[in-house]
Amino acid sequence: MHIHILGICGTFMGGIAAIAREAGHKVTGCDAGVYPPMSTQLNSQGIELIEGFSPEQVRLNPDLFVIGNVVARGNPLMEEILNRNLPYVSGPQWLSENVLRDKWVLAVAGTHGKTSTSSMLAWILEYAGMEPGFLIGGIPGNFGLSARLGFSDFFVIEADEYDTAFFDKRSKFVHFRPRTAILNNLEFDHADIFADLAAIEQQFHYLVRIIPGNGLIISNGQEESLERVLTRGCWTPVERLGVANGWQASVLADGQTGISFRGDSQAALDWELLGKHNRMNALAALAAARHAGVPVTTAVAALRQFKNVKRRMEVRGVVRDVTVYDDFAHHPTAIRTTLDGLREKVKSARIIAVLEPRSNTMKMGIWKDSLASSLAGADIVFCYTANLGWDVKEAVVSLGSRAATYDNLESLIEAVATTVQSGDHVLIMSNGGFGCIHEKLLGRMEATGAMDTFGAAGTMGEAAARR
Repeated sequence: MHIHILGICGTFMGGIAAIAREAGHKVTGCDAGVYPPMSTQLNSQGIELIEGFSPEQVRLNPDLFVIGNVVARGNPLMEEILNRNLPYVSGPQWLSENVLRDKWVLAVAGTHGKTSTSSMLAWILEYAGMEPGFLIGGIPGNFGLSARLGFSDFFVIEADEYDTAFFDKRSKFVHFRPRTAILNNLEFDHADIFADLAAIEQQFHYLVRIIPGNGLIISNGQEESLERVLTRGCWTPVERLGVANGWQASVLADGQTGISFRGDSQAALDWELLGKHNRMNALAALAAARHAGVPVTTAVAALRQFKNVKRRMEVRGVVRDVTVYDDFAHHPTAIRTTLDGLREKVKSARIIAVLEPRSNTMKMGIWKDSLASSLAGADIVFCYTANLGWDVKEAVVSLGSRAATYDNLESLIEAVATTVQSGDHVLIMSNGGFGCIHEKLLGRMEATGAMDTFGAAGTMGEAAARR
């Protein structure tokens, strides 16, 4: 079968493309601004990419058009497909009908931690010799790719609550029909499509309604929103995370993470990941893997070799003893927990937070009243304010002289580069490319170091610190 994918460079649709190609289908696709890393990954798999959504693409004459949720009415190619009454389907529906139908699906849902938890779970199953398929919204370090068909009945999927397509406004995850479901957490987000938290809880309720009685729900027992979802109706056994009658993780005297289930010690985990949020992610992955038949001791051994995910506290470089990290955090809770995790590691060293408020919800100003408190764990804060319709400077005024805002990327980079000191940790947070700021900042810091050799940089650093 020849399928042509509209919106192919998104992580989900790009993953579908890779899986379809692996399954033997001919795959082509298009997107606006065909960009790496997905474009590079797809090209390496022999998938032809077309820039833009020209209606002439119907002449490719595919058997089926697979539509990503980036596509809306008015899209010229979509309009041509509709006018000609050509066959089309959403990405999640195609995946459900062609890949997941006969699989043991392990789905990871929640506002935060989906990518990390999915990556942990897929790696545990791989380590245990189960050769799972997976589709993850990031690139796990243990695999080096975001999706594969797999060689067994097990399939791990990052189960997003965002809507399916312009013609199907249900959350993507209702198409996946999981047997094992992780509910990591649930907060308000995606204000562009959800009116309030209750609307998202409704979608999670729909997910819970389709999990079979011989399946398992693994739910964060500390989240009132998830408890409300389960109270509305649940026909599946539930194991809870973070509570005495469920799975718990504690920091032991030797620095390892102690794992217990219903009060019984299971194992001790020694690893390099930071923060309480990652300990909760690990608990979820361990519980889900146990449901699929992996002993906890085997799963813990796998996590000792877990390499994390690109863009999750990823070290992008060290210059002049200044470490630069890249992280996907874009929701106040994720920003706060990421900073807390880094603080746990670096102790009293300075943390410089550099944030691009880029998500749709951030751009709408929904989180402006929570922004300052989420950044409070940083010693110095820089915010990029381009393309926002609200006043970031006013939102972070409570941080006083610790915070600065810039609407020009080059000026922002210059300010950060001339503010850093030896031993600092620069945490860059964005759910987009952020104008390749990581490479530019590292390059500028190297240049500043060279200038220091000739005594020319000190005054610039002092001037930046006074801004």
